[in-house]
Amino acid sequence: MTDVASGPGAGPGAEAATGAGAGKGPVPGPDGRLRCPWGLSAPEYVAYHDTEWGRPVRGDQAIFERLCLEAFQSGLSWLTILRKRANFRAAFAGFDLEAVAAFGQDDVARLLADAGIVRNRAKINAAIANARAALELKDGLSDLFWSHADAAAGPAPETLADVPAQTPVSKQLAKELRAAGFVFTGPVTVYASMQACGLVNDHLAACFARGIGIDSNQ
Repeated sequence: MTDVASGPGAGPGAEAATGAGAGKGPVPGPDGRLRCPWGLSAPEYVAYHDTEWGRPVRGDQAIFERLCLEAFQSGLSWLTILRKRANFRAAFAGFDLEAVAAFGQDDVARLLADAGIVRNRAKINAAIANARAALELKDGLSDLFWSHADAAAGPAPETLADVPAQTPVSKQLAKELRAAGFVFTGPVTVYASMQACGLVNDHLAACFARGIGIDSNQ
């Protein structure tokens, strides 16, 4: 498999929107503040929802990490990836592009033996291939992603049912990534990365986190 649009569970927002909570609006947390429902579905999600998801992320290495993790999430719960994120960072040299691009078969074997990550040969090989492709981008991976930010803006979702799994913009970005040699970066995986990196603001309209430094949809 060289390229996929990850399943309906891509990223926490889409995961919740396609699950039993689809159609739900914000719910109050222990502190009384309204949050996206998925942000309270597990303890690990609270901090991720409140301080990371949807906040602008820039830099080739940072974007590469999120794109890789979203690809590894394909077919799994995002919570699984979040719980293993520290292990992924250690295994993939902090997602340093040059380091990962230099990985060889010994590294693939090492990663396949690492129970702390998702041991999937296709996804591991994709991460290596994507690091090499990212280094070949003239303006860098971050600039390529953020060149689509303005076009990605849309109305604030009222409930989880309003959060899309993919968009025309994510399809276009996925197409451009594929043309540049990236794999395992279908439009659903790409959209989840766009959400995670703040290119779009898919916090629900009444969620307290929507207005904290993330105005890409306003």
